[in-house]
Amino acid sequence: MKRKFLEEMGLTKEQVDSIMAENGSDIEAAKGEVETVKAELEQTKTQLQEANTTIDGFKDYDQVKAQVEEYKTEYERSKVEYETKITDMQFGAALESAITAAGGRNAKAVKALLDVDALKASKNQEADIKAAIEACQKDNGYLFGATEPINNPIGPTQGAALGITKEQFKTMGYKERLELKQNSPEKYAELKGDN
Repeated sequence: MKRKFLEEMGLTKEQVDSIMAENGSDIEAAKGEVETVKAELEQTKTQLQEANTTIDGFKDYDQVKAQVEEYKTEYERSKVEYETKITDMQFGAALESAITAAGGRNAKAVKALLDVDALKASKNQEADIKAAIEACQKDNGYLFGATEPINNPIGPTQGAALGITKEQFKTMGYKERLELKQNSPEKYAELKGDN
């Protein structure tokens, strides 16, 4: 509102001054409100920027969280593989041991006749392995040797060592030469000569 407009309406100078003062205080109050709104707007913009920064930070968090889940899945898979390998090794060792204890001549041949998968899945492996090997032993006795040691009733004698020729000495194995050396060191030294 302009002063000239009020004067043209026929208002006195005092009335115009009074109206202008009142109008000025209204304008100042409105300016104060506008400044408050501007400050609130700036504060809201700042909060929005902070929120966007935080959201961007959560994008990284989601990526890290996804990586953690991926590593966790990989760890679980590796753990299962590792435990499976250990279980397989323990089962294999138990089976080999049981075959050897039963006098198995060829563990691979005996395993081929056993239902290895059923034995692996068994809850009572030790007893089931033993029973399966016993059944295989009954049906396929040729795969199993005697569980008692074979005694050699004829052993080397000291008197026989003296009649050994150089040709016989050359064909002797390590154990036979060792026995000769222990039983008749003089004859051993004589036969060894330049060998």
